[in-house]
Amino acid sequence: MSEVTPPEHGRIRASDADRDSVAHRLREALAEGRLDPDEHSERLDAVYRAKTLGELAPLTEDLPAPSDSSPAPTDFRSPRPVYGGGRVVNQQPTSQAAIALLGGADRSGSWVVPGTFTAVAVMGGINLDLREARFTRRETTIWTYCLMGGVAVVVPDDVQVRVHGVPLMGGFGISGDSPSVVDPDTPVVHIRGIAVMGGVGVEYRPRRHQDEIED
Repeated sequence: MSEVTPPEHGRIRASDADRDSVAHRLREALAEGRLDPDEHSERLDAVYRAKTLGELAPLTEDLPAPSDSSPAPTDFRSPRPVYGGGRVVNQQPTSQAAIALLGGADRSGSWVVPGTFTAVAVMGGINLDLREARFTRRETTIWTYCLMGGVAVVVPDDVQVRVHGVPLMGGFGISGDSPSVVDPDTPVVHIRGIAVMGGVGVEYRPRRHQDEIED
């Protein structure tokens, strides 16, 4: 009777605990400044797409080994990608405002947006990426104030956006394919404010894992 050869370690199917352990290390790397929010978001998406241990290994190979004195908690569950009404959470906002004076500001990754957020750009630029964001309310208002500056808002296809801004020698615009079918509880983002010799642009853009699937 022939023996069954066990699979190579990298080909073993990953469990939820394996994925959560890697996600915990990524969260620590983000907190320590080893990963920026975009890198963290990109790797976190890859964690929950991974089917085998071999697919998980490259996601932390450039990070230091976890300390034995602070093992990952067994009850930790890093947030998986959420959609529609699942984006509305009972959590504290991670940012209340973004201000760019002769410079730039960025909010991206898995951040929590308050019911009212303020973006002020004076001869500077602000990027607000909502593709992995959570919201404290179903309806959110982003107040934008631009003076010879700009605010770019990137949204996914499961968030509705309504623009109500007032342009003065400036502009408010929206591009990309807006969602044709949405969850009844999907978040709604209202873009309000004023743009003086500046602009506010809203763009629907696929999330990173959606880009990869399409490719």
